[in-house]
Amino acid sequence: QVQLVESGGGLVQPGGSLRLSCAASGTVYNLNVMGWYRQAPGKQRELVAAITRGGITNYADSVKGRFTISSDNAKNTWDLQMNSLKSEDTAVYYCKAVLRNGWTYWGQGTQVTVSS
Repeated sequence: QVQLVESGGGLVQPGGSLRLSCAASGTVYNLNVMGWYRQAPGKQRELVAAITRGGITNYADSVKGRFTISSDNAKNTWDLQMNSLKSEDTAVYYCKAVLRNGWTYWGQGTQVTVSS
């Protein structure tokens, strides 16, 4: 079993920055892929960014050049640095962990609101 705890959401003005963090605990020795997803009201949950244990990253086109995902494998944590935030980035952000056996775990979600 894996537990994920997110932190770092909040309210920020357009053009501002936020950093989200996710910490995994429990049976995390076989953590394989770590990611961030988001879900805006009335929309489906979508991938924002993901990183493999080996450091390969993948980003949604809408955040490329603005967001950066990073991980600390020793601590089983991963972060999402969000710069140049736009109103359309407003959503609940969820971290996700995928184990080598394919089992998937989600965090509880953290609200990010971009508004003046």
